[in-house]
Parts: sequence; C-alpha cells; structure tokens
Amino acid sequence: MFDNQRVIELENAQMIFMEHFLTIKEANFYLKELTEKLAWQQGEIMMFGKKVLEPRLTAWYGDAGKSYTYSGKKQEPMPWYESLLNLKNRIEATPSVFARFNSVLCNYYRNGTDSMGYHADDEKELGIDPVIASVNLGETRRFLFRQKHDKSHKFELLLTHGSLLIMQGAMQHHWQHAIPKEPKKTNSRLNLTFRWIH
Repeated sequence: MFDNQRVIELENAQMIFMEHFLTIKEANFYLKELTEKLAWQQGEIMMFGKKVLEPRLTAWYGDAGKSYTYSGKKQEPMPWYESLLNLKNRIEATPSVFARFNSVLCNYYRNGTDSMGYHADDEKELGIDPVIASVNLGETRRFLFRQKHDKSHKFELLLTHGSLLIMQGAMQHHWQHAIPKEPKKTNSRLNLTFRWIH
C-alpha cells in the first residue's frame, strides 16, 4: 500500500485518495504539456431544456469507437495522446487499482469561475459500478459529494496538484459530485478522468 494512500469509506461508496501520486516535477510537466497540447473545446450541453456553454473546456481521448454521451452531448474519442497513455498505464500498474481504462475525459478549469455542477458518472456506457480514476493537476479545488437520496448528507475533499482519486463500488448509484466555483482562485486546473467504456 502506498504511504500516502487514504481509503475513504462513505455509505454505499468507497474511494482511494493518493495525494502524491505524481511528484511535483512530474505534475508540473503534465500540467504544462497537456494544457498546451490537447485539443480543448468548449462544448454545449443541455440544461433545463436549453443549450448552454459548458463552464470549462473539455477533450475526449481513447480507443477507437469508444464514444461517450452525457448531458445530451455525444463525444467521439480522439486517438490517445502519448502522455495520457503513459498516465493510464501508470494508474493501471498501481497495486490498489483493480481496473483497466480505455478512455479519458479531460477537463480544463481555466480559473476559479469554471466549474462543474452536481452529477453522477452513471451513463449506461460506463456499466454497473464503474471505476473512475481522476488525476488532478494545477490549482487545488474543492470536490463536493452529496447523497442522492439525502442531499443533506455531504462530504468534501481537496484535490491537489499531482493527486489521484479512485471512485469505485456503488458510488455512482448513491452519490453525486461537483466542482463549485471559487472566484478567488486565479490559476488553472486540469482533471483527467480515466474510465472504461463498454
């Protein structure tokens, strides 16, 4: 077990958090390279019956044919970028990660006004009890959780530069998560969420 590994048990859910999955040097390298090299887009999503611009930039990479649909938007993957593939292989080789991944949704939060609302990664393409591996680069941001059936039941985690969070078990059935706006934060953050598309 990693010295910096923390197991987080919630009701009907389990997470593994590795605050120092990457060294500072590695994290700085990936932050700079991926910010500059990935094909970022600001997409439109359906909210309350109308199209709005996503409050962040996104990019979808993965194996050919592994499309992904969320918020009324279908994503077709671009071929793996080498650094994303290297990170995928490294996560899969981590002893406490019992999963494989064939795609990654990349999110670019340009500053603290970019955000993501409450949602669960429960789309049918992800299958039952998906394992989601989330690599975090750049600005530390709050990661909020709330139970679906009791929204007053909450949990919060700080996602730091170079950290890895594994969400697994029945978590996506019972919990939602969000990245709230933090207007005082001026630096950017990348979040790379590796997943298996069926």
